[in-house]
Amino acid sequence: MVLEGVMGSALPLTGSHEGTGVVVAKGSAVSDAKFPLGARVLAGIPRDRCQECEECVGADPQYCQGRGGAVGITVDGAFAEYLCVDARDASVIPDKLDFVSAAPLACAGITVWRAILKAQVGQGQWLGIVGSGGGLGHLAVQFARKKGIKVVGIDARDEGIELSTKVGADLVLDARNDQKEVVKEVLKVTGNKGVTASIVLSEARSAPGLACAITMKHGKMVQIAQPPDVVIPFRELIFRDITVVGSLTGSQKQTQEMLDFAAENDVEVETNVYYGLDKVPQMFVDSHSGKMKGKSVVVVDESLQPSLSKAVL
Repeated sequence: MVLEGVMGSALPLTGSHEGTGVVVAKGSAVSDAKFPLGARVLAGIPRDRCQECEECVGADPQYCQGRGGAVGITVDGAFAEYLCVDARDASVIPDKLDFVSAAPLACAGITVWRAILKAQVGQGQWLGIVGSGGGLGHLAVQFARKKGIKVVGIDARDEGIELSTKVGADLVLDARNDQKEVVKEVLKVTGNKGVTASIVLSEARSAPGLACAITMKHGKMVQIAQPPDVVIPFRELIFRDITVVGSLTGSQKQTQEMLDFAAENDVEVETNVYYGLDKVPQMFVDSHSGKMKGKSVVVVDESLQPSLSKAVL
């Protein structure tokens, strides 16, 4: 999206908005208690929030419109040996999480974590995830299942269907099949009601409509994917009285809660690891091939805590 100009980024720009590493220097205002030198840190995306707007003083500071930038999007990002991070939006990586597993949680993880919170699905209820076998989707399936939520996973790739099954979706369906048949299967397992809420992680034009079609009447659909247009047939939206909400990333507080949850509940991040910044171009090609399972990660410094935790971005 940065390369295509969707984000309004000024090039040249160092990419990557998902980064982990070790604190090697800090400003005088940064707490020694939270971020001593050597602390293992997950980078936040916002930089230099205004601290004054309604968002900054509320529960969703990540929506600040007066911030100085966004890492890897409008200011230099994590494809580098050193990354400048805003301490107000950084989080501490729990000991049980290595750098490789933590890095994708900086955006993918917190994005679906917040989406699940917004979906407001209770234990024992059903959540539909359209795009369940992707880098975000396989994390959403695990977060939901480990919260006691039942999951319908829907994907349109063989690799995605395989990963959805591997990470524990209760029902996995192929979006390439006729939509009526997909809906029929969902109704069958949900007592003819549909899922309580759904999350859209696929940019396919049909994904939002499918998500609404499998959602029970008066339910909620959370749109995460960012296609040029979000298209929903009126019969699925209006006749079913579906509430559609958007969601971006989460706050620093939510990010720390998500990291702690992932560590405590053994969330497994499917990663494809590349060693060295010179591998980034190939990583980019592979990530867009449609054949990758999970997230791609580049290890920048193999010498940093090589026994468990490697600095990756």
